[in-house]
Amino acid sequence: MTANPDLIAPCGLYCGVCAIYIAHRDNNEKFKERLVNLYKGGIPGKGTLPGSENLSTVDIRCGGCLSDDVFMYCKHCEIKDCTKEKGYTGCHQCAEFPCRYIEDFSMAVGKKVILRTVPYWREVGTEKFIADEEARYTCPECGNIVFRGAVKCNKCKIQLDLD
Repeated sequence: MTANPDLIAPCGLYCGVCAIYIAHRDNNEKFKERLVNLYKGGIPGKGTLPGSENLSTVDIRCGGCLSDDVFMYCKHCEIKDCTKEKGYTGCHQCAEFPCRYIEDFSMAVGKKVILRTVPYWREVGTEKFIADEEARYTCPECGNIVFRGAVKCNKCKIQLDLD
């Protein structure tokens, strides 16, 4: 497997299983609409994404954290800036992990995943880390590829607990 370097976010959130990335990659308008609704707070029990008042399906696009086409929320990332300043490719290289940027991460699922993935990335290296993240987000019932944060497979409807 050859890893796409644009999809290896410094924080440990592998972009290959990100809902924004997948919706854009697949040009899935229905999924983009659901994500806009989610990020605007239109789904009960879910918070809003800061600055999402004017979010539309056109904004649901991303080529990965390190690409030239980054989702609006991820364009100004303190974690990415920090690793770049330190000359690191990711938080897995930093002795200060978890730092205040991780502790202050605004999305609960994302923070939980970062706290899980960074130590694992340290332990096994980039290639295995990516392969295992991709495998983790495969429905155990039907083999459908799902995204980080999914609670139900969109194909067979089985409940999931992947994060």
